[in-house]
Amino acid sequence: MKIVIIDSNLGTIDLERSIADKYGFEIDKPKQCKTEEDVISVVKDADAIVVQYAPVSRRVIEAAPKLKAVSEYGTGVDGIDIEACTERGIAVSNVPDYCWQEVSDHAIALALSLDRGVVRLDRAIRSGDYSLTSVKPLKRLSKRVFGVIGLGRIARAAALKARGVGYQVIGTDVAFKPGTVTDDGIPVLTFDEVLAQSDIVSIHVPLMPATRHLINHVTLAKMKPEAAIVNTSRGGVVDTEAIVDALKNHTIRGAALDVFEIEPLPKDHPLCALDNVILTPHAGYYSEDSLFELKTRPVENASEVLAGRIPRNILNPQVLKVLP
Repeated sequence: MKIVIIDSNLGTIDLERSIADKYGFEIDKPKQCKTEEDVISVVKDADAIVVQYAPVSRRVIEAAPKLKAVSEYGTGVDGIDIEACTERGIAVSNVPDYCWQEVSDHAIALALSLDRGVVRLDRAIRSGDYSLTSVKPLKRLSKRVFGVIGLGRIARAAALKARGVGYQVIGTDVAFKPGTVTDDGIPVLTFDEVLAQSDIVSIHVPLMPATRHLINHVTLAKMKPEAAIVNTSRGGVVDTEAIVDALKNHTIRGAALDVFEIEPLPKDHPLCALDNVILTPHAGYYSEDSLFELKTRPVENASEVLAGRIPRNILNPQVLKVLP
């Protein structure tokens, strides 16, 4: 059986091949597809496909008559037509937990960089300014509120780490009732209350129609002028034009962004000209440990399906109720 990697920017596939070899399956080197047509051109003989960013649409699925599994490099599956896969009996899987520690660490690193002025101080001292002028006034962390949008694994980890360094923490999630407290002690508020009360708003929601541009001109206006946004989730959750306007007009104090609507972020992008934003290149997921899981588990998931077993993380388990 044949596994086709339709796109990947993760380097060599030595790890992926070692997993496929263990199961006795063939695996192709990455095809680097970008468009629907690119994918259609390479999936005709695929029994399983592994995807990072390329679209897996209904047309792609119809062009792959042997397809039994679609496996995502990572967490986000917004580019996969899960409904069409389910109709065809194709198992869709992802790796939702491979980097929760790293992303929550990165969110805290960005928040602390904002609230302790680390990047501004670095820029100042390199230009010969040894004063604290660029970061005044700084507030004690214990007097600041760290609010999480979303209360999944990563969000809760970030909130608890924030509490550990001194922040007060609050959160919101459509799955939790405002006025309650999570099992790990995070007070649950409404979305608007978190926006209004937080000094750091840290975003941890998947990208879907309901969350696209969740942070926009209207929601940014509900934040305190001294508050800042941290986004380590998906670029499309934040309206780029709105955040640029808010930063230019100092509607909010700052932002720290690891993900963008356009990636890689062009060097002439308006965000790059602003001094009240910290930018990192979609790096939140990365450690050598998480990279190992990211590269091996998608192939394991696909291989388990081809072997007639239920993979570790399946998003449409109804297609495997009857295994061969």
